[in-house]
Amino acid sequence: MTDRRLPVVFLVLVLAAAGPAHAQDTRRLSADDAVRLALENNLGIQVARLNPQLQDLSVAQAQAAWVPTVTSSVQTSSTDTPNTSFLSGSQGNKTTDKRLLSNVGVTQLTPWGGSYAVGWDASRATTTNLFSNFSPQLRSSLSVDIKQPLLKNWKIDAARQQVMLSQKNREIADLDTSQTIATTSRAVRNAYWDLAYAMASAAVQRQSLELAQQSLRETNQRIQIGTTPPIDAVAAQAEVAQREEAVIVAEAAIDTAQDALRALIFNPSAPDFWTTRIEPSDPVDFRPIAVDVDGAVRRALDQRTDLQQTRKSLESSAINIRFSTNQTLPDITAVFDYGLTGLGGRQFVRGSGFPGPIIGSTDRGFGSVLGDLFQNQFPTWTLGVNVSYPVGRSQQEAALARLKLQSTQVATQLRNAELQVVTQV
Repeated sequence: MTDRRLPVVFLVLVLAAAGPAHAQDTRRLSADDAVRLALENNLGIQVARLNPQLQDLSVAQAQAAWVPTVTSSVQTSSTDTPNTSFLSGSQGNKTTDKRLLSNVGVTQLTPWGGSYAVGWDASRATTTNLFSNFSPQLRSSLSVDIKQPLLKNWKIDAARQQVMLSQKNREIADLDTSQTIATTSRAVRNAYWDLAYAMASAAVQRQSLELAQQSLRETNQRIQIGTTPPIDAVAAQAEVAQREEAVIVAEAAIDTAQDALRALIFNPSAPDFWTTRIEPSDPVDFRPIAVDVDGAVRRALDQRTDLQQTRKSLESSAINIRFSTNQTLPDITAVFDYGLTGLGGRQFVRGSGFPGPIIGSTDRGFGSVLGDLFQNQFPTWTLGVNVSYPVGRSQQEAALARLKLQSTQVATQLRNAELQVVTQV
């Protein structure tokens, strides 16, 4: 029996001789202090807190669909065309045309599913063509194009759908963060009391070892005076060996509980992360609490974050159904285009004949060209309605039927989850 004790005793001696690798600091914490540290340092909570920020960016990205876009360009060109007849309008063997063009435009989607585009163009052109009445020629134009859906994409379109879905995802991210905080706080409290239990259990095992050692000493004394047979020492030694093993197991359980709580509440990048020992300071307080079952059920159904997330998913499904329902409507779009043009430059005055000799010229500067625009001298407008509607069962109708079925599935899952919650309570 003595040989059986040797491995256990040897392990105890090795652990005692080795001691801690680093000096350990003891930190007394209450359960509330542990939860507070977890809220500050827990990596899972830090990850969950990033989700609302990511969803804020998703909302901003979806809302950027209505940001106006400004476009601008400047280009110059020169074209030499070989003369093929006397009507080519140029002396020599080629006709040269040069052009400088610039434009500025603004396009934007409207919150009602439509769009508009405003553009302003300005150009200056020169030519060696004798038939041209302007050289250089100055031209400017202003255009406004408006498109407005009247049925499909009027009350809701893809841009508004994405904004509403991203806002729902933002609300779900808040619920997910709250759930992570609640779950982590519960895990911290459980780990805290597991550590307290492990320490109390180790203290009990040490007391049991002391009693077993005392019993062994008393047995040896009785053997020495002849009142107890030597065989009784074997049973006492076995009891001491068992108690020593129980102490080792209990101390290992303390280290395991320390690591579990440490990982939940401390910052892993701290230099003393692995060396700080935690000592629970809260006393164990058992108090009976009267439970209002009906009130607990109502609170669980109203406040459980998993149920709230499912309800938000149902709201997202309703948005998708609303959009798909709108997509099944006929596509009727009103189109309005309005344009203004101004012309100027050096205009030649010709005499009689064809093409007529140039007998003079008049100059109209770029200010006069802009005056033509603002005075609405040469307007052009178009008003129309475009209608399109698929014949037969469309993709939108099939997608709508699928979304409705999925929404029914989610609603059934919600009722099942509510039943499970009531059962758990």
